[in-house]
Amino acid sequence: MTDLIARARAGDGEAFRELTEPYRRELQVHCYRMLGSVQDAEDTVQETLLAAWQAFAGYTAERASLRTWLYKIATNRCLNALRSGRRRAARGWDVPTVKPPEATRLGEVVWLQPYPDALLEDVAGAPLGPEARYEQAESISLAFVTALQVLPPRQVAVLILRDVLGFHASEVAGMLEATVESVNSALKRARASLRCQLPPGDGREPPPAAGSPSEDAIVTRFVSAWQSADLDALVALLTDDAFVSMPPMPFEYAGRDAVVSLVASLFGSGRRFDLVPTRANGQPAFGAYLRSSDGIRHGIGLYVLTLSGDRIRAMTRFEASVLPWFGLPRSLPSR
Repeated sequence: MTDLIARARAGDGEAFRELTEPYRRELQVHCYRMLGSVQDAEDTVQETLLAAWQAFAGYTAERASLRTWLYKIATNRCLNALRSGRRRAARGWDVPTVKPPEATRLGEVVWLQPYPDALLEDVAGAPLGPEARYEQAESISLAFVTALQVLPPRQVAVLILRDVLGFHASEVAGMLEATVESVNSALKRARASLRCQLPPGDGREPPPAAGSPSEDAIVTRFVSAWQSADLDALVALLTDDAFVSMPPMPFEYAGRDAVVSLVASLFGSGRRFDLVPTRANGQPAFGAYLRSSDGIRHGIGLYVLTLSGDRIRAMTRFEASVLPWFGLPRSLPSR
């Protein structure tokens, strides 16, 4: 390590890459939590590594570990992006031939994107400080990331660094060039705000473990119901407070009746789909492909399920442009 640092300080790009590459993926997850966008997270990681390379001559391991130093740069780059208001704009309804029912409400976080589970494998063993309060699965879930997006930028940074990653208050103060007192104050406010944003957990069953027989059972039932356009079977899978969101479209549908009305419109005029399983944000997900008269099945989006016990509590539909992130094609050949 000492030799690599000396070589990198002397301008050896390969030594710098060897030093920083082990942290690239966890930095991307960190930036994703802050920004809610995979594309913005990747751009910010690139900016972080460029800034670190340009400043590496002044880096000293005695002041902070390399990991902490990189997190400091990444966090501040994210804060700059959040303060600049660099966000994707909302889009209009983009499902041809389908007239949607009236939305229950319009959502704010239209820039949200799904994070492929395949990219989480490299960070499963990333070290967490002793003060971390969240499990990895919870802190990458769509509900958690969405809730973070409406907090003030500084509160987002403090909450992630303290409660998700477990950095000490003094370390976070150093990263943000703030006092420990201000960090603790921001954390208190962030925790209170987050409790208001996250769906209430009282009386709600937790989701089944990823890959468990319980999860497989509900996923199998969902695929069968969706591919056969069986609304009754789908209704049996939904919680009473089921919820659908559709970023970058702002339309949201809250409550089982509203969700079923939306799905009925998607199945209208004989539209039928095939689903290809994948995973996003630690949750079951599916590439959705519309069957056509020529036999080719065209990718129309990605659905991510949020489970509660043996029911579906939420569905989030993303546009088809995200399919390649999951190794899914834009279309499937005829069967």
